[in-house]
Amino acid sequence: MLRAIIEEVLLFVLPFCVFAAYLVINRRNPFDVEHWSPHVFRLAVAGFLLAIAVLIYGGFIAPRSEGAYEPPHMENGVLVPGRFK
Repeated sequence: MLRAIIEEVLLFVLPFCVFAAYLVINRRNPFDVEHWSPHVFRLAVAGFLLAIAVLIYGGFIAPRSEGAYEPPHMENGVLVPGRFK
């Protein structure tokens, strides 16, 4: 779960990093507010769309198991975790 959260945060930050690299390549100061202020909303929307697109894509390519789900239960005093049969 932590890995998924970190990946989503990195995907959200990716457009900001690309824009900062663009500013550096064009020899502008990436820490100057005047370069960022007109673009922050578009970069945030691009980050959200990128993160959502990867979540949807991951949902489509995730492996699917066939069979019925057997919930966790007790057998002979031992907890058996849930699984697919």
